[in-house]
Amino acid sequence: LQRRFPAILAPGPNDICYATTNRQGAVKAIASGVDLMLVIGSPNSSNSLRLVEVAERQGTTAYLIPRADDLDWEWLTGFGTLGISAGASAPELLVRELIAKLSERFDVNEREVETVKENVVFKLPRGLEAA
Repeated sequence: LQRRFPAILAPGPNDICYATTNRQGAVKAIASGVDLMLVIGSPNSSNSLRLVEVAERQGTTAYLIPRADDLDWEWLTGFGTLGISAGASAPELLVRELIAKLSERFDVNEREVETVKENVVFKLPRGLEAA
Protein backbone atom coordinates (compact mmCIF):
# COMPACT_ATOMS: atom_id res chain seq x y z
CA LEU A 1 0.00 0.00 0.00
CA GLN A 2 2.80 2.40 0.80
CA ARG A 3 4.21 2.09 -2.73
CA ARG A 4 0.85 3.01 -4.21
CA PHE A 5 -0.08 5.59 -1.55
CA PRO A 6 3.18 7.10 -0.24
CA ALA A 7 1.40 9.39 2.22
CA ILE A 8 -0.55 6.57 3.91
CA LEU A 9 0.03 6.16 7.64
CA ALA A 10 0.74 2.53 8.50
CA PRO A 11 -0.16 1.08 11.89
CA GLY A 12 2.65 1.35 14.40
CA PRO A 13 4.32 -1.62 16.08
CA ASN A 14 2.24 -1.01 19.24
CA ASP A 15 -1.05 -1.29 17.36
CA ILE A 16 -3.25 -4.38 17.79
CA CYS A 17 -3.45 -4.62 13.97
CA TYR A 18 0.32 -5.13 13.89
CA ALA A 19 0.02 -8.00 16.40
CA THR A 20 -2.87 -9.49 14.41
CA THR A 21 -0.85 -9.45 11.19
CA ASN A 22 2.12 -11.07 12.95
CA ARG A 23 -0.02 -13.88 14.33
CA GLN A 24 -1.67 -14.58 11.00
CA GLY A 25 1.78 -14.96 9.48
CA ALA A 26 2.86 -17.29 12.27
CA VAL A 27 -0.26 -19.47 11.95
CA LYS A 28 0.25 -19.66 8.20
CA ALA A 29 3.86 -20.72 8.75
CA ILE A 30 3.10 -23.52 11.22
CA ALA A 31 -0.40 -24.77 10.33
CA SER A 32 0.71 -26.93 7.42
CA GLY A 33 3.17 -28.71 9.71
CA VAL A 34 0.69 -29.72 12.43
CA ASP A 35 -2.28 -32.07 12.59
CA LEU A 36 -4.51 -29.76 14.61
CA MET A 37 -4.48 -26.07 15.52
CA LEU A 38 -6.02 -24.57 18.67
CA VAL A 39 -6.58 -20.83 18.76
CA ILE A 40 -7.24 -19.15 22.09
CA GLY A 41 -9.54 -16.17 21.84
CA SER A 42 -13.03 -14.87 22.20
CA PRO A 43 -15.70 -16.19 19.82
CA ASN A 44 -16.61 -12.57 19.03
CA SER A 45 -13.00 -11.61 18.22
CA SER A 46 -12.63 -11.15 14.48
CA ASN A 47 -8.85 -11.55 14.66
CA SER A 48 -9.16 -14.86 16.60
CA LEU A 49 -11.70 -16.16 14.09
CA ARG A 50 -9.37 -15.12 11.30
CA LEU A 51 -6.55 -17.21 12.80
CA VAL A 52 -8.81 -20.26 12.62
CA GLU A 53 -9.55 -19.45 8.96
CA VAL A 54 -5.85 -19.05 8.17
CA ALA A 55 -5.10 -22.49 9.66
CA GLU A 56 -8.00 -24.08 7.79
CA ARG A 57 -6.78 -22.57 4.49
CA GLN A 58 -3.53 -24.43 5.08
CA GLY A 59 -5.56 -27.66 5.26
CA THR A 60 -5.38 -27.98 9.03
CA THR A 61 -8.35 -28.59 11.32
CA ALA A 62 -8.59 -25.68 13.76
CA TYR A 63 -10.74 -24.85 16.76
CA LEU A 64 -11.30 -21.60 18.65
CA ILE A 65 -11.47 -21.86 22.44
CA PRO A 66 -11.85 -18.99 24.92
CA ARG A 67 -9.69 -20.74 27.53
CA ALA A 68 -8.20 -24.10 28.50
CA ASP A 69 -11.36 -25.27 30.29
CA ASP A 70 -13.22 -25.11 26.96
CA LEU A 71 -10.97 -27.72 25.34
CA ASP A 72 -12.87 -30.74 24.00
CA TRP A 73 -10.57 -33.73 24.53
CA GLU A 74 -12.28 -35.57 21.65
CA TRP A 75 -10.65 -33.14 19.22
CA LEU A 76 -7.26 -34.50 20.24
CA THR A 77 -8.00 -38.14 19.51
CA GLY A 78 -5.51 -39.47 16.99
CA PHE A 79 -3.55 -36.28 16.44
CA GLY A 80 0.23 -36.22 16.33
CA THR A 81 1.34 -32.60 16.38
CA LEU A 82 -0.66 -29.72 17.83
CA GLY A 83 -0.23 -26.04 17.06
CA ILE A 84 -1.38 -23.33 19.45
CA SER A 85 -1.92 -19.65 18.76
CA ALA A 86 -3.93 -16.88 20.35
CA GLY A 87 -5.77 -13.79 19.25
CA ALA A 88 -3.78 -10.56 19.46
CA SER A 89 -5.52 -9.45 22.65
CA ALA A 90 -5.56 -12.87 24.35
CA PRO A 91 -3.25 -12.81 27.38
CA GLU A 92 -0.22 -15.11 27.41
CA LEU A 93 -1.62 -16.47 30.68
CA LEU A 94 -4.36 -18.25 28.70
CA VAL A 95 -1.78 -19.93 26.45
CA ARG A 96 0.19 -21.07 29.51
CA GLU A 97 -3.00 -22.49 31.08
CA LEU A 98 -3.74 -24.49 27.93
CA ILE A 99 -0.22 -25.90 27.78
CA ALA A 100 -0.45 -26.87 31.47
CA LYS A 101 -3.77 -28.62 30.86
CA LEU A 102 -2.37 -30.51 27.86
CA SER A 103 0.65 -31.52 29.95
CA GLU A 104 -1.67 -33.33 32.37
CA ARG A 105 -2.56 -35.86 29.65
CA PHE A 106 0.24 -35.71 27.09
CA ASP A 107 4.00 -35.58 26.92
CA VAL A 108 4.26 -31.98 25.72
CA ASN A 109 7.32 -30.89 23.78
CA GLU A 110 7.05 -27.13 23.31
CA ARG A 111 8.58 -25.37 20.34
CA GLU A 112 7.92 -21.69 19.91
CA VAL A 113 7.75 -20.40 16.35
CA GLU A 114 8.34 -16.68 16.11
CA THR A 115 8.08 -15.06 12.71
CA VAL A 116 8.34 -11.49 14.05
CA LYS A 117 9.56 -10.30 17.46
CA GLU A 118 6.66 -8.78 19.43
CA ASN A 119 7.34 -6.47 22.35
CA VAL A 120 3.73 -5.43 22.90
CA VAL A 121 1.85 -6.54 26.02
CA PHE A 122 -1.89 -5.95 26.31
CA LYS A 123 -3.55 -5.53 29.70
CA LEU A 124 -5.67 -8.40 31.03
CA PRO A 125 -9.42 -7.94 30.54
CA ARG A 126 -11.53 -7.37 33.63
CA GLY A 127 -12.41 -10.65 35.25
CA LEU A 128 -9.11 -12.27 34.29
CA GLU A 129 -7.02 -9.86 36.36
CA ALA A 130 -7.83 -11.63 39.63
CA ALA A 131 -7.84 -15.14 38.15
